[in-house]
Amino acid sequence: MIQKRLLVTDRVRRPPREGFSWVDRRFLREYAARLPGDAILLYFFLTAVSDQQGLSFYSDTSIAVRLRLREEQVVRAREELLTQDLIAYQPPLTQVLSLPQPRRVERGGVHALGELFRLVGQPPRRES
Repeated sequence: MIQKRLLVTDRVRRPPREGFSWVDRRFLREYAARLPGDAILLYFFLTAVSDQQGLSFYSDTSIAVRLRLREEQVVRAREELLTQDLIAYQPPLTQVLSLPQPRRVERGGVHALGELFRLVGQPPRRES
């Protein structure tokens, strides 16, 4: 196992005095792999500029300039984030949402691994 140690002790990150910027690690594990790069970039931008409630009000033009994208790319990226239920959008406001709870997945009678672990040790159900 890798032992962690500070590499530059006088440059330890601290929460900002102003703002409220953070990214839930689940975003990287559960969402980033299925999103295009522009959507990931937009998500990180929105988390960086949002307030404590996840709200920001940057225009598409302003976002495009800051991220060096075309406005059409910003619109498509936002649509991806909306589809994944990661943000809410009602012009001029965008809200970064808490990540959706993981869903129980069933395929052909096979339960998700987490559900199987919950079922272990329970007596089998009797069907009438």
